[in-house]
Amino acid sequence: MSMKIRLARGGSKKRPFYSIVATDSRMPRDGRFLEKLGTYNPLLAKDDEKRVVMNLERVTYWLGQGAQPTDRIARMLEAAGARPKAVRANPRSGTPGKAMAERAAKKAARAAEPAAE
Repeated sequence: MSMKIRLARGGSKKRPFYSIVATDSRMPRDGRFLEKLGTYNPLLAKDDEKRVVMNLERVTYWLGQGAQPTDRIARMLEAAGARPKAVRANPRSGTPGKAMAERAAKKAARAAEPAAE
């Protein structure tokens, strides 16, 4: 059985609230789970201690049992210090797209021309 630690959505429309759960990866997102490990409220400020509440003891137990955290949960665990920081390098994320590169080239060409008086 492949295990996941992931978010299960709750809350009403446009007011998300998530539970951090340990579940079988074949179950639906908001379906059956084995254990609730914490909560995540994205509407709170990023520095609020109640934004992410996790039972780290149980999370480490499930990780020891072979559960794989999703990307978002892995980042939360890194922030909590329960996992070492992963190196993420996306060299293309800072490069502009085709249209923006063309606009920048036109702007540079206009700036290079001497001012006509």
